[in-house]
Amino acid sequence: MKKLINYTAILCLFTLLFSCKEDEFIVPIGGGSPSMEITNLPKTAFFGDSLAFSLNVKDQGVALSTLKAQLLFSGEVVAEKIIRTKDYGEYTGKLFVPFLKDIPNGAAELKFTLENVELVKADTSQSITISRPDFPHINLVTPTKTYKMNRVALNKYELTENLPFKVNGYLEAPAFGAAGNPIQFGWENDMITQGITQNIPFSNSVSGVYTISFNTLTYEAAPFIIGYAFNGEGMKMVNDNLYSVDLTIENGQEITIDGIEGLSAWGISSDYIREDGGKYYFNAMSGKYRFYANFDKEYIYAEAMNGSNLASLNADGTGAIWIIGEGIGKPTVASNEVGWNPDNAICMAPIGGKKYRVTVIAGKSIKTDNINFKFFHQKGWGGEFKNELTTTSDVVFVGNGSNGRDPGNLGLLAGKTLTKDSTYEFVVDLSEGNAKPKLTVTKK
Repeated sequence: MKKLINYTAILCLFTLLFSCKEDEFIVPIGGGSPSMEITNLPKTAFFGDSLAFSLNVKDQGVALSTLKAQLLFSGEVVAEKIIRTKDYGEYTGKLFVPFLKDIPNGAAELKFTLENVELVKADTSQSITISRPDFPHINLVTPTKTYKMNRVALNKYELTENLPFKVNGYLEAPAFGAAGNPIQFGWENDMITQGITQNIPFSNSVSGVYTISFNTLTYEAAPFIIGYAFNGEGMKMVNDNLYSVDLTIENGQEITIDGIEGLSAWGISSDYIREDGGKYYFNAMSGKYRFYANFDKEYIYAEAMNGSNLASLNADGTGAIWIIGEGIGKPTVASNEVGWNPDNAICMAPIGGKKYRVTVIAGKSIKTDNINFKFFHQKGWGGEFKNELTTTSDVVFVGNGSNGRDPGNLGLLAGKTLTKDSTYEFVVDLSEGNAKPKLTVTKK
């Protein structure tokens, strides 16, 4: 009987402890009656404003949790702010009124939701009239100069001045009104959008006096006369200094390059484009290629493609071979060494017969006394040629891991250098299969 009493006592003790622990986590739901009073809220605002508001909040003895402010255009939330409401009293905040394309003047809804700790909510809303600001001017901000674009009509601004044929810059409207903010317009996904400062690629056919225009309602802008074109196909902007175009082209086909001022001073990859008598001809195997114009390096080159993607090496030896490593770079190794950055990889030109070529000039696009690069199956890490690569060159050797280079990496034989200013062709031959690649190095 004694044991039974002890067990019963212990059981009651556990039951009591467990019940107390459970009670600690019980959260009552549904109590209280939160309420709020708007004490400050403008009835009108401009797109781009910081919209200030104030509210008094309280409840019937229940602690408050949050106050949510939302701005809605046509029922869609376009701005939101959540404020912690620990105590009863007045709370203030601001909502940014977004500046959006093609949104006319009209009424928006400002909605407030107050919630207490027992998850009881109260809502209130107020209509507010939103208008587009009529800026007296906007600015075109370039890396070297800021131009003022004057208002010529409602929402329309123009700059007429002696300008270079290419003007890269973003647009900025000044803060408008007491609650306004500067609004930036930049370039993204081949169009102008607000809130960014990526340069817009304005361009004219020639330098001189012409007009740049922009509409702050429709975001229509001009000019975009693509002065950069290959065979009449306009190049697209990759970034501020790089443009590209995809072309399907035949070996020996003439290439026209339009819009690049001072092209005669540019470097052009001879593996892809051959110059003859002031005209240009395609110098690689027929196929699809992506052509690039790098305005920073003043260099034109190409990369092989497979459909809409850059090409990689196929199992049958067709496709592309890429160079990654040290001691090589175009247009010059000094300004643009590939290094071990796969984004800088050089695409060897397919020349037919499952052969791939890169042409370099010693002391310019390849170092004369030290190289350490290798051949990859793609523009990036992955497949690569290692010990299977062979060469009979009397200047270049292929590393095996114990001869001063990692397997597949190229080096210069002891006591050998490349002759400064001489042209060399490196050709990888896969005609006997990917397992038997052969490298030839020819001094031209």
